[in-house]
Amino acid sequence: MKLRALPALAGVALLALGLAACSGAADATSTPGGDESSSNGGFAVDENTLVFGVVPDSVDTETNYQPLMDYIADLTGKTVEYHESTDYAALIEAAVAGKVDVASFSGFTYVTATNNGAKLTPISSIVTDEGQEPGYYSQAIVPKDSDISSIADFKGKKVCFVDPSSTSGYLFPSYNLLEAGIDPKTDITPVFAGKHDVSVQKTGEGVECEAGFAEDSEVEKSDAVKVIDQTMVPGAPLVFSSTLPDDVSKKLIDGLAEVTIDDIIAAGIDSADSDSFRSVFYATKPVDDAYYDVIRDICKETKAEQCQG
Repeated sequence: MKLRALPALAGVALLALGLAACSGAADATSTPGGDESSSNGGFAVDENTLVFGVVPDSVDTETNYQPLMDYIADLTGKTVEYHESTDYAALIEAAVAGKVDVASFSGFTYVTATNNGAKLTPISSIVTDEGQEPGYYSQAIVPKDSDISSIADFKGKKVCFVDPSSTSGYLFPSYNLLEAGIDPKTDITPVFAGKHDVSVQKTGEGVECEAGFAEDSEVEKSDAVKVIDQTMVPGAPLVFSSTLPDDVSKKLIDGLAEVTIDDIIAAGIDSADSDSFRSVFYATKPVDDAYYDVIRDICKETKAEQCQG
């Protein structure tokens, strides 16, 4: 998926992490699940390496991130190691255990991880066009020839979601279903596609899923689905581990809070000067922890299992 939301095939199960309730403020200074980062000077691996954590939300995830990782390496003078988690829960677990130094989270994943003890500080969110503010759309989709015209029509249908910890692929869709009088646990048959592009694909095929949800950046690539509703969600954060040394943290904040694609190219990152990267990255805009309070509020409204302790 696009880097602004850069952005499990299991059913709706509790994340096996003992997650704290979303109703509490995210505590970016609480103790993580282990002390490995402390023994490594605050780093996930060592002082020469930064581990960049992501969820593989589309087939292009690593390609989309490569120019940004190259830029972070240039900023810090360190080797940036790509860490691809199998799903959102695995990325949360890695963050709680102090195994990532920098990461791209969904807003929901960030809130869940910090509530569970991960030491993370948000820096910014990626925008894809000049003048754009952080944020993107969670879109309700149906096959192109479907007669479904509203979310209220999803009742009794097989509905594709992305992942139980996806902001635009589960949390906001659950809220919208509840607003339409549909219980996402009992009034539909949920199907977890694992990735945004797969949710779009399965919905377009109309076999496993008669309707679905995904972020706009993947929906717009398909001519097999149509959008029947959409909701703006907070932009996904780029975060860093609060255990990193101050000098490294400062370089990340200064370099990533407000940077344009032209700045990245000017820094000598030739891979950024490509149509593929330009399609997913224009600049970053600063965000802070309070920006994600809307997600905490929706956790309260939906009582989503992933929000519960």
